[in-house]
Amino acid sequence: MLLEALTPAAAEPEITRPDPAKLVEGDPVHTTWNVEDENGLYCGIWQSTPGAWRASYEEWEYCRILTGRAVIEGDDGSRLEVGPGDAFVLRPGFSGIWRVLETLRKDYVILYR
Repeated sequence: MLLEALTPAAAEPEITRPDPAKLVEGDPVHTTWNVEDENGLYCGIWQSTPGAWRASYEEWEYCRILTGRAVIEGDDGSRLEVGPGDAFVLRPGFSGIWRVLETLRKDYVILYR
């Protein structure tokens, strides 16, 4: 399809949890509706229930928060609180903690170079 709405109905959901070795707190459940997956480019919708886990990025990612709240804390001391309507970019080399405070849903575009 050359034109497609970005909604959960556009893809089958994939349910995952963070790697137990990276879990910081809680029992977050992730639901991903990956609408695009081609040549290192991914986009879709992602949701997480509350909890926290360590994350490190080799990829570039654009996110826009649709619902919920989170705090992203970089190992370099950076900190970003996000909620509905906020958009941000995570660049390769970022490492830190994703802390979901209220069930969060975002749309995303990921590029692996």
